[in-house]
Amino acid sequence: MDRSTDSEKIVAFLLYPGVTMLDLVGPLQVISKMQPPFRAVVVAEDLGPMKADASLTLSAEMTFEQVPEPFALVVPGGMGATKAMANERLLDYIKGRSGSVNAMAAVCTGSLILAAAGLLQGRKASTHWSYAKVLNAMGAEYQEQRWVRDGKFFTSAGVSAGIDMAFALVAEWGGMAQSKSIQLGLEYDPRPPFGPIDWNGVDRDSRLPKILVRLREDLADKPALLERIESGLRPG
Repeated sequence: MDRSTDSEKIVAFLLYPGVTMLDLVGPLQVISKMQPPFRAVVVAEDLGPMKADASLTLSAEMTFEQVPEPFALVVPGGMGATKAMANERLLDYIKGRSGSVNAMAAVCTGSLILAAAGLLQGRKASTHWSYAKVLNAMGAEYQEQRWVRDGKFFTSAGVSAGIDMAFALVAEWGGMAQSKSIQLGLEYDPRPPFGPIDWNGVDRDSRLPKILVRLREDLADKPALLERIESGLRPG
């Protein structure tokens, strides 16, 4: 079946070159464990192999055309997210689904792709900490939280926060009991060996110069968007 119906609710996960694998497969693993009528699929422009931002190549299960009306859409982040911000076909697919989906979600820098599609203007949103000012420059209101909901839009901070958001989505669609059951089945109970991040020691502006270099390269064909971001990052 190529679309969500009363008997099947497709949660589409977007794949593009340079995606961060955990941004994609973490939430995918959670939501794929949901009971029917929910079904998780990976979608992309085509079914050819795409390199992730680590040493692995991934392929989608379906094309955009095969999933015209998903129940929900999840956009992962990655080193390739800034290039994806200039991919009109990808942006058109996201924008075209935004009015009909039950939920539009993004993990990490996937929120930048939603912002590039014009969907986060004036909305509260999260992203990777190093891109907070970039997200604000694109019209969103960055929130220093693991994940954020603003209407039908769900966005999370970096990498593992997308898994937390996925459990919230499961609870939203299938109830807390199902979410807790999946958490137990996956034994999701993270305890980093060296404790939590010391956010007081994080220089939130340290990566901005390199980020701007990447944006200028990846958005060379989108001068208006690039200028909007650079203008929003200028002091005063």
